[in-house]
Amino acid sequence: MTNDTKQQVREFYDEIGWQQENDGLYQNARYEDLRAVTRDYIHKTRLRVMKGLIPTGKFILDAGSGPVQYEEYKVYSQGYQKRVCLDISIQALREARERIGEHGFFVVGDLANLPFMQESFDGAVSMHAIHHLALTEHLRAYSEIHRVLTSGRTAAIVNGWHEPFLSRMAEPLIGLMRKLSGRSAKKKKEWLNEEDATGTFVQKMTPEWLKREIGSKMTIEIKPWRSMSTRILRWFVHPFGGKTFLKIVFWLESVFPKFFAENGQYPLIVVKKP
Repeated sequence: MTNDTKQQVREFYDEIGWQQENDGLYQNARYEDLRAVTRDYIHKTRLRVMKGLIPTGKFILDAGSGPVQYEEYKVYSQGYQKRVCLDISIQALREARERIGEHGFFVVGDLANLPFMQESFDGAVSMHAIHHLALTEHLRAYSEIHRVLTSGRTAAIVNGWHEPFLSRMAEPLIGLMRKLSGRSAKKKKEWLNEEDATGTFVQKMTPEWLKREIGSKMTIEIKPWRSMSTRILRWFVHPFGGKTFLKIVFWLESVFPKFFAENGQYPLIVVKKP
């Protein structure tokens, strides 16, 4: 990933992604399903991050913190003395300071080149951030998070898979539904990138790549975070019966964690440092 590409990502989030719109939400929030029918499911999946963290400690790193935009994100550091927010976007850190105040330290930096000493943190989280690096730098980012973790501690990382099985299965149905509703069909490339922030660089990995390139270098565990993409939620989950359907989905994700972790949209990747 070139410095020009990183500059593009920084400028997007400084100027667009982390700017609040008229409804008080960040522009980036439109890539999330914020409807009432999905609210409980989204809330419970965000809290799954705690399953990958040791809940107490001194310093926790939030790598690619953004503005710590959702209330559930604040929970991750409740048992820590300080949350160190690192982001490439100055605007993100300004917003994060407004949201968590003196509980945080705020550092402008690069996920693939963390400006911290070895074993500086008792925990780490990274939410939807590493995919803004080129795939060739993903290993570097994981290695850096692993390097700054204290021995015996864990990091919880959430990112989306590239073309996961459930999304591939849903696309023909979505295409048919679009046609029946009179809406034009979207090309495959547009389908698979609908949730990606326009104007930003995104490159996602597959479970096979993660196991081969990351799992061979450090101890990881792949858990389910949220199997339903925003696109699938918006097309298939409706007010009538939607909450019940999502309760069943959440239960299934818990009962069959391996399947949903590797075939749904968003895994929770737990990095463990012996």
